Amino acid sequence: MDQTMLFVLVGVLGFCLVAGVGWLFAGGSTEQQAIIKRAQTLGGGQTRDVRRPRLGQAANTAEARRRQIVNSLREQERAQKRARLALASKLHQAGIAITVQQFWMAAGVFGALVFVVAFFLHANLLVALLLGASSGVGVPLWTLSFLVARRMKQFTASFSDAMDIIVRGIKSGLPVHDCLKIIGRETPEPLAGEFRRLVENIGIGLTLDQALEKLHDSMPTSEVRFFSIVMNIQQKTGGNLAEALGNLSTVLRSRKLMREKIKALSSEATASAGIIGSLPPGVATLIWLTTPTYMAPLINDHRGWLLLGASALLMGMGVFVMTRMINFKF
Repeated sequence: MDQTMLFVLVGVLGFCLVAGVGWLFAGGSTEQQAIIKRAQTLGGGQTRDVRRPRLGQAANTAEARRRQIVNSLREQERAQKRARLALASKLHQAGIAITVQQFWMAAGVFGALVFVVAFFLHANLLVALLLGASSGVGVPLWTLSFLVARRMKQFTASFSDAMDIIVRGIKSGLPVHDCLKIIGRETPEPLAGEFRRLVENIGIGLTLDQALEKLHDSMPTSEVRFFSIVMNIQQKTGGNLAEALGNLSTVLRSRKLMREKIKALSSEATASAGIIGSLPPGVATLIWLTTPTYMAPLINDHRGWLLLGASALLMGMGVFVMTRMINFKF
């Protein structure tokens, strides 16, 4: 009898639980609908003024215009980002004076050289082809990205000094154009070269806004964008340019200090990620050099190729995750 009552009690509780969940998802909107109707009644209901549709239409028109402007700005930003990520822009940002065709020709020659070396080292034909293709595509693109990042880092390291030169020049009575020329002569590369190009663009008839936009396309950093915004605002509205650029220099130095602090705090994680990422291929290379017969089944057997492919995929995913973990945005 006690078991029967227990089963009945459990059944009733289960039914109540199911019914409560069903009412929550299906019938729980009654109160919400009542609240909406009450709000509509308080807002005017059926006794709204005749001018309300016109005001609503005007508001909708303004809202639509605002959305259209925002969408156009987003599309323009995406187009500029795609242009900056193009290979020709990457070559220009890296300071390499070659065309895209010459870059791919050099990459093809390098890939063919790696294929020939791997083939003469008695590697499998498919393995040699994969090594040649990956070396001809991946290694040049990685090298190009490394050169772009290094050049941007060198540019950013000296950019706050350029702001100080402009501030001191303005306070001493020099025009901004002469201050830009001084930066092109006295500062180290690549900052000097970019500012010389900026002065040349202004000299051939471009406006300051257009010349600064070209500077940002050549060196797409946040510091250049800040400088462009300050110069454009001062050109259109006026004000104390020396004070504005002095504040910008302070902000840029604070960003640099924060960047160095983040680098110091994350150095342990970066070193650990580098060791973990390089350990498997390093150990495999050492085993291949010391005892080639031990690693031969991975190269000569199709199952070994499958294992190597799966290992490379998992290793790439791990490196990607570690890179995202140690890449701090600020």
